[in-house]
Amino acid sequence: MNELAPIKRRRGRPPKDLSAHNETRTQLIHTGIEILAEKGFSATGIDEILKSIGVPKGSFYHYFESKDRFGLELIDSYSRALKGKLNRFLLDDTLQPLDRLKAYMTDAERSMEKYDFKRGCLIGNLGQEMGRLPEDFRERLTSVLEDWQGSVERCLEESKVHGQISSDLDCKQLAYIFWTGWEGAVLRAKLERSAKPLKAFSGFYLASL
Repeated sequence: MNELAPIKRRRGRPPKDLSAHNETRTQLIHTGIEILAEKGFSATGIDEILKSIGVPKGSFYHYFESKDRFGLELIDSYSRALKGKLNRFLLDDTLQPLDRLKAYMTDAERSMEKYDFKRGCLIGNLGQEMGRLPEDFRERLTSVLEDWQGSVERCLEESKVHGQISSDLDCKQLAYIFWTGWEGAVLRAKLERSAKPLKAFSGFYLASL
């Protein structure tokens, strides 16, 4: 039987354990989304986010190059999370397509109610602040909304196949209208601390189809 070859050891320092670094970075992103969804980007200081999870003041730049870079990463993370939720509802083939869209809006309403309507949509909040944000935020926010619109557009196209809406309707335009109106409803729900704007838009939009 051949002898096992000796294990070769790498020269130099052992590789750093990045798990703690990555965990803290993830916490900063998660907390940043929660706070910005309530207060907005301009009104939120980095120190507030650091303090909320017990990260020492001055440590922020170990994790992100700048507050602007942090903001872009929050947009990306929030976008992925909401896209996952959209897929969960809009790709649920146990429901008819329009019922999927209704279920998504109902779930969003419950989510806002859970936090006493203090938290809105991060993308909508940042859009409201665009005059005070770096210009590269505009492109990122627009891209996110277009991606979400694509999900709704595909759901509406499927509703044509199921005979729920007329085959001559422009689903791309309807998806654009959905997100324009829905973001406005979310903003007003936050303003009024009430589900009334969400229910009003949901009922009107679905009836209009």
